[in-house]
Amino acid sequence: MSDIGIDLTANDATAQFYLGTIISQPDSGVMKKYKYIQYNAASAAVAGVAGEVAYYAKVATGDATGTIVTSDLSDSDEVGAGVLKAALTDDYYGWIQVSGPATLTIALTAGVADGDPLTPTGTEDGALDVTAAATSAVCAYAIDASAKIILCDFPH
Repeated sequence: MSDIGIDLTANDATAQFYLGTIISQPDSGVMKKYKYIQYNAASAAVAGVAGEVAYYAKVATGDATGTIVTSDLSDSDEVGAGVLKAALTDDYYGWIQVSGPATLTIALTAGVADGDPLTPTGTEDGALDVTAAATSAVCAYAIDASAKIILCDFPH
């Protein structure tokens, strides 16, 4: 439960907030931001796993409002949306973390070092990879790659 009474680990069958709602919340002395979204398992039926990265769904999968996310990288435009705060059921609603430090439950791609810019491009479902390409969307930075700690800077 957040300091303002919002359950960030909710898995809601019906929307409890406007999609795209952003809240700021202190956690362990650090301010973090969260966004309310709808989860879509997409064509590969990829489960929404707490602590894994979600990506903005392709328009054909979701819509163009930036509020429908998936962990199925192949059904995204490879733009990171945030870190899932709960295990979300297909077409249910919940929160993603979009700003501040986060610990992932899935390892970063091999070769990621502390300080590296991270992108969904070139990785597996639910993860992030290092990028050096100017055309890849950077959405986070590795703080401690071996401990799976990132600094979220997802577009929201």
